[in-house]
Amino acid sequence: MAELRFADSEDIDDLRNYVTRARSLDANGAIWLRSHGMALAAYVGVLPGQGLLTTGAVVGLRVMALAEPADVDVTVPLTSVRDRLARVGTSSLSVPPSTVLVGWAALAPPRSGWEPVGELSVADLKTVAIQGIAEIAHSAPEGAGAALVADLRQRVWARDTPTTPPIPSGAAFAAYALGFLTQESARVFAHGRWTRVSTAMGHVLVC
Repeated sequence: MAELRFADSEDIDDLRNYVTRARSLDANGAIWLRSHGMALAAYVGVLPGQGLLTTGAVVGLRVMALAEPADVDVTVPLTSVRDRLARVGTSSLSVPPSTVLVGWAALAPPRSGWEPVGELSVADLKTVAIQGIAEIAHSAPEGAGAALVADLRQRVWARDTPTTPPIPSGAAFAAYALGFLTQESARVFAHGRWTRVSTAMGHVLVC
């Protein structure tokens, strides 16, 4: 079983908080842990996208420093990681042995070649996220089935934001929900069909 040893307590606290936020979006969700050196890239799915190519999928990415090199590339349940991180005084993570298959983890977002396209106000991104959440809550009838709510969420978060540059609203929602909007602005990058929104706290990737 692989063991991820973190550089300091802040890094493992970051992972713990990140997993908690991701589980608030999907209690049965997964996390893709990827490391080939001294850093851990942790991806979580926020919106699943549509079709065979999972078009419109929204994925969060948080990078944390490790105390020693690791070679890990596995997708595991968020619950399994949460349980391991709940141990008092832990400074490492034993990678759960049970893996899962999720469509967004097969997308393999580009790791280089991103082109900057502008900056966005964090206040504007928060407004888009909060208004979208309110619209979904208001528009979903009481007792609505999961399929209807999922379709409504997809339509709301697929819309472009009224910003310059525009981005899918789902990116604003993901950045807000995952706690990435802690500074005044966010940078926007593009790579082919991909869009990335980045702050000091993490990245949101949209395909």
